[in-house]
Amino acid sequence: MTQVTNRQTLLEKVGRKWKSDPIFSTGLVLALMVILQTVALGFDYESFGAWFTNWGKNWINILRNNAGVGIVALGMTFVIISGGIDLAVGSTMVAIGAVIMVFINQYPDGLLTAIGITGVPAYAIGIVAGVIFGCLLGGISGVLIARSKLPAFIATLGMMKILRSVTQQVMQTAAVKVPSSFLAISNTKIGSEVILPILYWLVAAVILHIVSRYTPFGRHVYAVGSNERTARLSGVNVERVKGLIYVLMGALVAVTAVIQVSRIGSMDYANAGSGYEMDAIAAVVVGGTSMSGGRGSILGTVLGMLIIAVMNNLLNLMGVPPFLREAFKGFIVIAAVLLQKKEAAA
Repeated sequence: MTQVTNRQTLLEKVGRKWKSDPIFSTGLVLALMVILQTVALGFDYESFGAWFTNWGKNWINILRNNAGVGIVALGMTFVIISGGIDLAVGSTMVAIGAVIMVFINQYPDGLLTAIGITGVPAYAIGIVAGVIFGCLLGGISGVLIARSKLPAFIATLGMMKILRSVTQQVMQTAAVKVPSSFLAISNTKIGSEVILPILYWLVAAVILHIVSRYTPFGRHVYAVGSNERTARLSGVNVERVKGLIYVLMGALVAVTAVIQVSRIGSMDYANAGSGYEMDAIAAVVVGGTSMSGGRGSILGTVLGMLIIAVMNNLLNLMGVPPFLREAFKGFIVIAAVLLQKKEAAA
């Protein structure tokens, strides 16, 4: 009888923790996904060392392939906590990638090559130009939302269409070649593995966690998302905060563009970044950030991104067709939002 009571008490505690702590519930789901993924990988190896090596390589592939969208998801966390949304991230990445490639173009008529600037100086200028351009594009969205009072959905949807179509038009006849040495930014091996994109994601997550939790800007983001009118009455410059959030989003998308260009040495202007907004929003929502604003965390988003990434890998291992994998993401996002609504009503 005592054992049954103790078991019920434990289940009640876990249930309360699940409802009150998004990090706990997200971590629990991630642990379950990792177990399922490990089982799907199988154990038919010559030794434990061979199995563990394969398991580790699989994880490195998962993290590396999702580092870019993971960085975008960090910025999306700030956007959604503030009560906004950004649908333009994929198109913004394409536009920034095009700018970077124009600056570092190796052909004789390249923007910097033509005036004798090549190698590391050209790469530095190209990256800085890309980040500045990303901040500018994010700032435009921020102004449309904060100053012109356009709904974030409409402003970023418009930017999404404009940026991709204009980039395709401008770049369709451009001859661009990315120098092979530029690829070292993402493809340099540490030990025997290519893990630099993972490290960029980790560093960005740590920095933005500190910003969100321990700086006035971070506190203002939560205040604006919780109650914009109250935040304004408390002395928060709401328009400035909203504008800076989208500038930050643009800067992070620029980092992702650098990773994308330096990984493969090119940019597919028609398709690159397609679905990034969905993956980023899914990671943020699954990580416990409220779509109504005012609640969320960088740690939760990282865990949410890992859940999405592991789910993709698990579905691939199970032989699920690629098109149906997107349906699973849709189900997860809907379920996460429904759970948030149920918890809010409780």
